Amino acid sequence: MQAGHHPASAHSAETSRLGLTLGVLALGCGAFALLSTIVAPALPVLQRDLHASTSATAWIFTSFLVASSVATPIAGRLGDMFGKKRMLVISLSALAAGSLLAAVVTSLPLLIAARTIQGLGGAIYPLSFAILRDEFPPERVAGAIALLSSLLGIGGGLGIVLAGPILQHLSYHWLFWILLVLTSIATAAAILFIPESPIRAPARVDWLGGVLLSGWLVALLVAVSEGATWHWGSTKTVGLFVLSGLIVAVWFRAESRSPDPLVDMRMLRLGGVWTTNAATLLLGFGQYGALILIPEFVQAPASTGYGYGASVTQAGLFVLPTTIASMIMSPLSGRLSNRVGSKVPLVLGSLASTAAFVVLALAGSRWEIYLASTLMGIGVGLAFASTANLIVEAVPPNQTGVATGMNILVRTIGGAFAADIAATILAAHLLPSGEPMKQGYTIAFSICAAVLVAGVLASLAVPRRRPRQSRSAGLRDPASANT
Repeated sequence: MQAGHHPASAHSAETSRLGLTLGVLALGCGAFALLSTIVAPALPVLQRDLHASTSATAWIFTSFLVASSVATPIAGRLGDMFGKKRMLVISLSALAAGSLLAAVVTSLPLLIAARTIQGLGGAIYPLSFAILRDEFPPERVAGAIALLSSLLGIGGGLGIVLAGPILQHLSYHWLFWILLVLTSIATAAAILFIPESPIRAPARVDWLGGVLLSGWLVALLVAVSEGATWHWGSTKTVGLFVLSGLIVAVWFRAESRSPDPLVDMRMLRLGGVWTTNAATLLLGFGQYGALILIPEFVQAPASTGYGYGASVTQAGLFVLPTTIASMIMSPLSGRLSNRVGSKVPLVLGSLASTAAFVVLALAGSRWEIYLASTLMGIGVGLAFASTANLIVEAVPPNQTGVATGMNILVRTIGGAFAADIAATILAAHLLPSGEPMKQGYTIAFSICAAVLVAGVLASLAVPRRRPRQSRSAGLRDPASANT
């Protein structure tokens, strides 16, 4: 009798193990997503408490952005080569160490250093995707990846929501103490419960590829992040853009000739990869633009004729529908991927995000902003999850880490452009009081809508794939997934 129950018991144990693995990965991914945005509303407080200039304080955000962008594809590739769990634990440890340092320092240079260390944890996402692909049965991969992918949008919105109450009732140090607890728990749990994947891609470390990738990313992201401050036509800004372009050309040539490239250029040229990355870049621009512009718009004083004079806490409530809608839609994205393929939720998410900015460009009342925020959450929940699944479906298992890392990287670059182009537009349309004119916001919203229209077109160009359940063999043969 006992033997007869053994298969059910084994199935239950396996389900529990997979659930625990997903829970640990979700905790780590959620912590990183919170850290990516929770500092943004605190920048004025940090500027005041640290007695720093606006441009210097901005490096608290920029340092994290640059470090995470460099670390994400590189550590993703190292995970493919030397073990995903090993690199995941290192990434989570960096996140925890940076959070501890940020929680105790009282000077701007040390806080920037702490944020740089935190940014090295950016590879948590591609490593988690790779672990899910290696450990989960094919029919459960899409839903699990959808959940983790949605945390980028959910955590990003939640960071803005939580920052207000924490800053109102506690010091800015608590932004990091709270995240230190989460990252420490995630690190310990990863060591104890995450299995090490047997799937590896043995190769020599491509140090030249890593240096060149880091070089063009740093030049590009510093130029983008400082463009509004330095002016887009300044010698420094243009020089960094040119330098980045030159290094990209050298990097592309070096990687194409390397026997063990850090990033396989043939992989980037796959139809399912480059089209998904193009759509991700444009969606990243629009979707991150919403998290930046909506809080600023509602915090404008009522004297401007359009603002609501919202506090940081109240502004967070305007983006709360984005978080809630993302949480609701991300499981749906995974189910759609299984039933009709990941392209469908990508297109639907792109359309919903575009509609959100059309509403914002025409908005004249609170309910319209809440509606736009909800539409954006629908778009984030559907599209963010599907882009990761499309990449996973397009590449062989031993390239999952680097491929999804590059996808997250292009999303980050899109968001960086959105932040600084929006800042430039608002700075060019000021009232005598120094506050942005409503026209400035309308132009910024309209540009985001136009970029997202291009995102819809890019998503339509993504090759259609068969639903996951009917092509488990296709996971190991990317070419067979394209039709």
